[in-house]
Amino acid sequence: MLVRRIARPMLAATFVYGGIDTLRNPQTRVPGARPVVEKVTEQADKQLPVQVPRDVEQWVKIDAGVKVVAGALFSVGRLPRLSALAMAGSIVPTTLAGHRFWEHDDPKERFGQLSHFLKNLGLLGGLLIAAVDTEGKPSVGWRARRAARKATGATEKRLTKAQKKAAKAQKQARKQAKKAG
Repeated sequence: MLVRRIARPMLAATFVYGGIDTLRNPQTRVPGARPVVEKVTEQADKQLPVQVPRDVEQWVKIDAGVKVVAGALFSVGRLPRLSALAMAGSIVPTTLAGHRFWEHDDPKERFGQLSHFLKNLGLLGGLLIAAVDTEGKPSVGWRARRAARKATGATEKRLTKAQKKAAKAQKQARKQAKKAG
C-alpha cells in the first residue's frame, strides 16, 4: 500500500539519523545513558548467570546500531514488524535516559524534556501499531486457528466414516455368524 511506503521511511528517519549521529559521537550520550545502563546491568547481574558488560559507551553504540539497522530495514519494508519491534525496544531506554523531565527544576528545561518525552511516547505508539500491522494479510494466530478448525473438521469426517464402516462390518459379521451357526 502506498501509505506504508511513504509512512515507514518517515517514521524510521528519526531512528536512522539519531543512530548515525550517536555512532559518530557516542560520548555525548554517555552521561545521560549512565543511570539507565547501571540500573539495567545491576538487575541483569542478579537474574542472569553471566555478567553483563558495564561499559556505557558500548551500550550506547549497540543501541545506535539497532536504531540504524532496524530503521533502514523498516524504511524499505524488510521485516517491518520485527524492525518496528526492535525500534520500539530501543526507544524506551533512550527516552528514559535522555528525557528525564522529572529531574529538572527549571520550567523551560522541564517543558522541553517533557515535550521530547511525549514525542518519543508517540513514536513508540506508532511503532507498536506497525509491529502488529499484518498489511491486510491474516495473522499467524488466525491462520493457525483456521488450520486447526480445518484439521478438526477433516478428522471428524474421517472418524464418522470409519465408524460407519465399522458398524457395517459388525453387521455383516453378525449375519455371517447367524448363517454359520
